[in-house]
Amino acid sequence: MNRYSRQIMLSDIGEAGQEKLQQASVLIVGVGGLGSPISLYLTGCGVGRIGIVDGDTVDESNLHRQVVYSEREIGQSKTFTAAEHLRSLNSNVQIDTYDTRLTEANAEEIIGRYDVIVDGTDNADARYLIDATCAKLAKPYVYGAVCEYTGQVSVFNYNGGGRYSDLFPKASTQAKVYGLFGVLPGVIGSLEANEVIKIITGVGEVLSGKLFTINLLTLRTHILQC
Repeated sequence: MNRYSRQIMLSDIGEAGQEKLQQASVLIVGVGGLGSPISLYLTGCGVGRIGIVDGDTVDESNLHRQVVYSEREIGQSKTFTAAEHLRSLNSNVQIDTYDTRLTEANAEEIIGRYDVIVDGTDNADARYLIDATCAKLAKPYVYGAVCEYTGQVSVFNYNGGGRYSDLFPKASTQAKVYGLFGVLPGVIGSLEANEVIKIITGVGEVLSGKLFTINLLTLRTHILQC
């Protein structure tokens, strides 16, 4: 009660909402710039079980935006390192680690274990895989993406809502590296965590059928119907 008192104090959340968070399970695919704030805030708010999937190791170039890591962890597994930080933040949360990339061979098995799936990836191929698997298994998919100074957030496959592939029909997914404003993933990842909490607790209006966009240089935001 003391840990979550400021959250329970919210009339729309209360003890019932906190209990829903405790009983929920969330999978975060990718623990990089987006996955860092997503994992930290969902752990902090008391989601009962969190899975993290990432096959990479920590690189020095990650540190300007991937805030769950530190210099001493360069070269170490992202999943195991992030898990240590998350467990030290909230020992009441079960953290499951998958030190691998999400693939067609393992996607159904891993995604099937969780209530809500969150996109912390940085490539379209992974998003189409998440989208297809979530549609097959009837799992809500919280999406976020960042590029340079702009980011976007939406929720797919929620209560019969549209899919990622409906909004972004599959085309060439050739990888291209863009610059990235360091705080942008923190903003978008936090908004993704916000959507997860709303889905679990039933509070507020979920971004299903809508695409939220923001430009951090101008702070202009838009919500597009999709």
